[in-house]
Amino acid sequence: MTFASFIKNAAAGKDFYLGLFLAVWTSVFIVKKIPDSLTPGEVGRSYKDFFVGLFLALSSNAFIGSSFIIKKKGLLRVQVSSSTRAGEGGYAYLREKLWWAGFLMMAFGEGANFAAYMFAPATLVTPLGALSVLVAAALASRILKEHLNILGKVGCLLCMAGSLIIIIHSPKEGEVATMEDLAQKLLEPGFIAYTCAVLCISAVLMFYVAPRYGQRNVLIYVTICSLFGSLSVMGCKGIGIALKQTIEGRNQFTNWLTYAFIVAVGACIAVQMNYLNRALDVFNTSIVSPIYYVFFTTFTIIASAILFNEWQHLGGFDIVGNFFGFVTIIGAIFLLHAFKDMKMSLKNISAMVRSEHELLLIADPPLARSSSTSEEARATVGGVGSEDGALLQAGSGSDDISIISSASR
Repeated sequence: MTFASFIKNAAAGKDFYLGLFLAVWTSVFIVKKIPDSLTPGEVGRSYKDFFVGLFLALSSNAFIGSSFIIKKKGLLRVQVSSSTRAGEGGYAYLREKLWWAGFLMMAFGEGANFAAYMFAPATLVTPLGALSVLVAAALASRILKEHLNILGKVGCLLCMAGSLIIIIHSPKEGEVATMEDLAQKLLEPGFIAYTCAVLCISAVLMFYVAPRYGQRNVLIYVTICSLFGSLSVMGCKGIGIALKQTIEGRNQFTNWLTYAFIVAVGACIAVQMNYLNRALDVFNTSIVSPIYYVFFTTFTIIASAILFNEWQHLGGFDIVGNFFGFVTIIGAIFLLHAFKDMKMSLKNISAMVRSEHELLLIADPPLARSSSTSEEARATVGGVGSEDGALLQAGSGSDDISIISSASR
């Protein structure tokens, strides 16, 4: 199959196979390239741990990407049953078994992703998170019959490219070994200011912006669940440290901070799931998934960098990389959101060009004939198999003009 025919099949609606191809290609690319960039300490890991982590990362993203589709199917069932939709503030989906299946799949996927960091380096696990977007897009096309237009597909790929640029240039995660060290970092002004900013911004979005514009703008619901998601990740890190110390013989379940983390994570996940369900109920999965991945990853990197004071170790090259990553993401989100209702593909783009030429012919026939003549002349200059084109290459000056005229006639 030639590249042109592959693009033609993708434009004809075979988005599932296109997404599957991209997912497999991305996996192979990362597996081949990432190990070459590992630090000497990371290279020392055993191959067994490396491939266990790789398997956990791949399986986690397959579960997370699939969970979006299953939860969406559950939400669609709620719509059919005439219950109050999640997008309207209803919670009838909590009685839907299919939604719970999707929720458990997402929980299992996040757990596998958390475990992958214990075996494989973060430089491998984190970029693989983009595969969940491809899995969701492929399954949404196949199962939910949701199709992105050509600009949406470009925006989806740019979302992942921009987020990967930010991940590559983000500061490396600081090491915190004990709950005492983490407690000190939680009380630092930077993280307190970030937490207050998240709560204030979320309150404004939840109680003022979302009731008015949430049904029309996908960024509102996704921003709320991503902000709370960044705090939930910090809480999960705290729970992980508590479990690690407990396994090592220093019981942390007598520490009130462990229970504070558990309550905070539970509350953040509840808000996160509520507004993610609203976004999935109102908008297409193929739009929600990439934007959610970008926002969640970005806010998590920012929260982690503030908590562990990582920005002070960021060099000029990484600052420039983060800037261009954000610019790429902004352009990608604009493509995804601004043109989401347009039916545009490679086929109808050529049809639009033809119709524009026909309108030009009706409005201004001399200009249209002039445009057509110049196009034929360019084709003749390129030597598209005509005898006049061969003569033109041999001619010069005024002879060229006469040859072009005879070719156009």
